[in-house]
Amino acid sequence: MSSSFLELNNRSLEIFKEIIDAYVETGEPVGSRTISRRSTMNLSPATIRNIMADLEEAGLLYAPHTSAGRLPTDEGLRFFVHGLLQVGALSDYEKQEMEQRCRTSGKSLTEVLEEATTALSGLSKCAGIVMSPTSEAPLKHVEFVPIAPHRALLVMITQDGFVENRVLELEEAVPASVLVEATNYMNSRLVGRTLTQAKWIIETELTEHKVDLDNLSTKIVSQGIGVWNNSQDKGSLIIRGQANLLTDVTVMEDLEQIRNLFTVLDTKQAVMGLLDASIKADGVQIFIGAESPLFASSGCSLVIAPYHNAEEKVIGAIGVVGPSRMNYGKIIPLVDFTAKLVGRLLL
Repeated sequence: MSSSFLELNNRSLEIFKEIIDAYVETGEPVGSRTISRRSTMNLSPATIRNIMADLEEAGLLYAPHTSAGRLPTDEGLRFFVHGLLQVGALSDYEKQEMEQRCRTSGKSLTEVLEEATTALSGLSKCAGIVMSPTSEAPLKHVEFVPIAPHRALLVMITQDGFVENRVLELEEAVPASVLVEATNYMNSRLVGRTLTQAKWIIETELTEHKVDLDNLSTKIVSQGIGVWNNSQDKGSLIIRGQANLLTDVTVMEDLEQIRNLFTVLDTKQAVMGLLDASIKADGVQIFIGAESPLFASSGCSLVIAPYHNAEEKVIGAIGVVGPSRMNYGKIIPLVDFTAKLVGRLLL
């Protein structure tokens, strides 16, 4: 923490918190007259302007060129979140809503995680995001589905209802009959075995040339196993509620930042890397703006928390992505509660 932050007196900190509160509510630059009306400290706009100048010199605020008001910097938001924020408690309604949406009766693990992410998105008014674990339950069915001449969808369904899809980019157009042959071979080796067991069997047969398939079908099978090898430790990514990020856009600059964020979220492997790194720490993790290279150009933040299985092993992470002016006091406990709820549902 900068020494200049530590030198701020209580009055300056109170004004800074008022600025943050006003910014979270409106998303617009905050002027001295706005703070004068909001504050209970009975300070004149001139005095508040002087305090705001001190906060700007400390690196907590900046003045956008289009307005006389001030906005918090990413560093200012981090200082607020980690040093001044009073985290609120969830209401009974919010807890009941989340628990109701995530009930496991008759639902697969994927469905539970999707419901949790959708509910988290709705309550936070941000985009919900979850990294789900790779299931090690026995496999029930595998299928190659044609979606274009040079593309196929590899679908894996486990006996506990977990569904994972992977898109294969094919070097050449593949007839449907080849995909059927590859599907039949995969199911004859996979069903009833875990993915790890099945992959060992198939890779051994491929290496020892014991596969009774033509060259094209063999290439499809090999490519399918390769896709699973690349994703085995990463799980899959579920994103819900991206439209929420567009509901409060007021200026073109905000819209451009949201577009940048959508581009980031489409690069799922990069997002998975960030989530994978975040779950190595305990509790809720907060990445604000440029603190993460992924969000440097989008003006957005990520609040994420790991969830555990019955053996208390971290197997995934769930959280929200939203504008850097998100209501951290509400969203942090919401993410924390949801992660713990998902963990309980996995017991």
